[in-house]
Amino acid sequence: MDIMVGIIRESWEILVESSPYVFFGFFAAGLLKAYLPEHLVAKHLGEDNATSVLKASLFGIPLPLCSCGVIPAAIALRKQGASKGATAAFLVSVPETGVDSAAITWALLDPMMTILRPITAFLTATLTGLLVNIIPESLQSAAESGSNDTSCCCQKETAEVSPSQLKKPHLQRIYHGLVYAFGDLLGDIGKWLLIGICAAGFIAYLVPGDFFIRYMDNEFLSLVIMLGVGIPLYICASASTPVAAALVLKGLSPGAALVFLLAGPATNAATMTIVARYFGKYALLVYLFSIALCSLFFGWLTNRIYTWLDLDITEWVSDLGHVTDSVFMQGLAVVLLLLIVKSIYSK
Repeated sequence: MDIMVGIIRESWEILVESSPYVFFGFFAAGLLKAYLPEHLVAKHLGEDNATSVLKASLFGIPLPLCSCGVIPAAIALRKQGASKGATAAFLVSVPETGVDSAAITWALLDPMMTILRPITAFLTATLTGLLVNIIPESLQSAAESGSNDTSCCCQKETAEVSPSQLKKPHLQRIYHGLVYAFGDLLGDIGKWLLIGICAAGFIAYLVPGDFFIRYMDNEFLSLVIMLGVGIPLYICASASTPVAAALVLKGLSPGAALVFLLAGPATNAATMTIVARYFGKYALLVYLFSIALCSLFFGWLTNRIYTWLDLDITEWVSDLGHVTDSVFMQGLAVVLLLLIVKSIYSK
């Protein structure tokens, strides 16, 4: 019983710390939904060249979709004429980051990680798309008309913003965007965010504070282990952040945490199945290889950046613990919890 209470207490503190940033992230997601026309995104991704890959990587960075919500969106882009490289880049950049996960990264990690996360996601997505584009057509899958059914959290295609919708009054567009953000999007991400927070509470309470310093002091080994943990694991960008923050407080290096944040959301069974079905098994190998390579390299580089700048990520994370006494933030946490429960129940 003491262990259970301790885990719940730690999970509650993490929820309180992150709740205002979660609200901000979902509000920004609603504005994106209201003002970013998806048909224009598809229009710019059709060319089978580096430009379309760069655009796909860039477009995908702020989009508020979960790791499996991106799948029907990517399939829709592909069917609308997006190139295979652009689609692969979109599949990587969207789940690895977003306005919602960026806000939570600021809350639970630190400003440097908030900056590095979208930059490395963009570079990883771009390299993946470029490599997929150069695979010979003879090695591509011929079965691009396959079903898009997946066994993940959301199986419906995201609604597009049509030109007629963009002509609606601003307040009406904002209203519909917020309804989407705190309805469909929260329903897709909410459950996984709670799972991530509970997992972080479990780690924070049960794992010794010097665990990674004592047992994983080898930098390269810690990077590889976090890659091995992240690749098969289904976890959204938002849900992976509290887990990474809890691991950092136990001594995990910021670079290893970034490896987990990059590899976890972009690689799961559903995404890998879609890549194999639509682009072939060689494209899947390229997809996994590029994500693994970029994750390890950027993880190593992140450790160098923190060393060069003499930054201690644990100081920022630890300082946030004082805000949990705020009645206002506790109220936000209660409201957020109720909204998540409501969205899960509705779905």
